[in-house]
Amino acid sequence: MWLGFTDFMEELLEDERAIMNEMEADRVTTVRKLLMMSAGKRIPLSKIHHCRSLFGIPDDFRDRVAKFPDWFRVVVDGDGRRVLELVNWDQNLAVSAIEREFMVDEDKAKRAFKFGVKHGKDLDLDEDEERKLNLLNTLPLVSPYSDGSRFDLWSLEAEKYRVGVLHEFLSLTLEKKASIHHIVEFKEEFSLTKHTYQMLLKQPRTFYLAGTEMNWAVFLKDAYDENGDLIKKDPQVLFTEKLFKYAQMQESELGSVIDRK
Repeated sequence: MWLGFTDFMEELLEDERAIMNEMEADRVTTVRKLLMMSAGKRIPLSKIHHCRSLFGIPDDFRDRVAKFPDWFRVVVDGDGRRVLELVNWDQNLAVSAIEREFMVDEDKAKRAFKFGVKHGKDLDLDEDEERKLNLLNTLPLVSPYSDGSRFDLWSLEAEKYRVGVLHEFLSLTLEKKASIHHIVEFKEEFSLTKHTYQMLLKQPRTFYLAGTEMNWAVFLKDAYDENGDLIKKDPQVLFTEKLFKYAQMQESELGSVIDRK
């Protein structure tokens, strides 16, 4: 018995390989940014591989990292896991999507998030203290590329940091969305807590949560139009949509597509 792909399927696979190669530099940048956000600037390779489809990372990325010794190195930790470490920090990459938005439209970026701070005249604050307290409430986020370990776990700064990390994490994904399973995969690296669901629920202007608390997905609202379609689509997303379209065709319809090719 022999099994193989049709010529049509072989062409599709070649198209996908071409996209992976064409987008390699972008995917490498994505991994560099993930490492820059992570605690210790290191992530187990198995975690990146498990979530590779989320970011468009090719199946053979674990082999490709050897091509970039100036940016990555692979070490083996005490548990025998292969861990990807960042070699060089690039300050030009340490700018989040919300920070870029802030530079373009400061008011819009400020409105994107709301962090309540209860205070009033009874605190007897002087003008400078009042300004500092209000600043915490108006600045949208703490940079996800800062050192999150320095914040007290339950402080406002720590919450802003975690929201910022998840916003940037979603910004790096192909479809600007992720499931709880993807997010929990990086819980240790991004200093997340078990209250992530409740934390994101408090930011309805920016995040849309679908599903239940135990099985939910989170979307970046601004990445989608009023019809629920992605506004800007990565080449890999366009290719996947094409595959879905072919998969839904009847054999006769698909035959006509193949004939045209």
